Amino acid sequence: MLFDTLEYITIEKQTTSFPKHFHETFCISLIHQGVEQIEFENHSLFTEAGSISITNPYEIHSNPIIDEDSCLKFDTIYVPNAIMKSILNGENIKFITRQITSKKANEEFLLVKKAIDSKNAERIELHLSEFANTLKCYSQENEEEYSNLNFDTFNPIIDYIETHIFDKFNLNELSKMAHINKFGFAKKFKVATGMTPMNYILMRKIFSSKKAIQSDTELTDIAYQYGFTDMAHYSKTFKRFIGISPKQYKESTLVKTK
Repeated sequence: MLFDTLEYITIEKQTTSFPKHFHETFCISLIHQGVEQIEFENHSLFTEAGSISITNPYEIHSNPIIDEDSCLKFDTIYVPNAIMKSILNGENIKFITRQITSKKANEEFLLVKKAIDSKNAERIELHLSEFANTLKCYSQENEEEYSNLNFDTFNPIIDYIETHIFDKFNLNELSKMAHINKFGFAKKFKVATGMTPMNYILMRKIFSSKKAIQSDTELTDIAYQYGFTDMAHYSKTFKRFIGISPKQYKESTLVKTK
């Protein structure tokens, strides 16, 4: 199990809302300052400083900014389900309590973060195991395995986007593949996925490109590889979904590998 590939991200000040998106991992955030808002399909979650928020894999949500003048600071640890299952002896869990206020959990969160910085797999496994077992009481057994979202009739379109992620996509071409006019396609796609076609495409491009960024990566090359107009376009879109610019993300990667 590649514990030394576990990742976290630090947002010093979230200034823009995150549009609808999903992650393939558990997203576990410790709020240090301000109030985080997560919008799910049928409810909202408000998490204050000193508490932890959790989203499950493939759960569509957005993160609006409550007050542009306030400062929202948080860390998020991304835990793949395969790793979560491994440290919980094969149990497949789903968090039902998303907002956790626990001094013990907060302390263990910070220990996991420090362990990730150390790049020591045994240390990461130890602290992540302690943290996951502390959080387990806020979960229940998930009867179905986590897998990519099922978008019914749009699954072929989704697969096409994934296999052509470096391409520039055209709404007319995608609608022809679905045998619907482009206006009907956009409407039905949003009903099925919760996102507009272009929002979905940009989300997948950004998350894919994020995995490609290393300490020696040339960001301009990444921007053009994924079909963005220029570096400014890529940077702006990256920050919309990730919360920091690709340059800041690369710098944080460099620091963590030292």
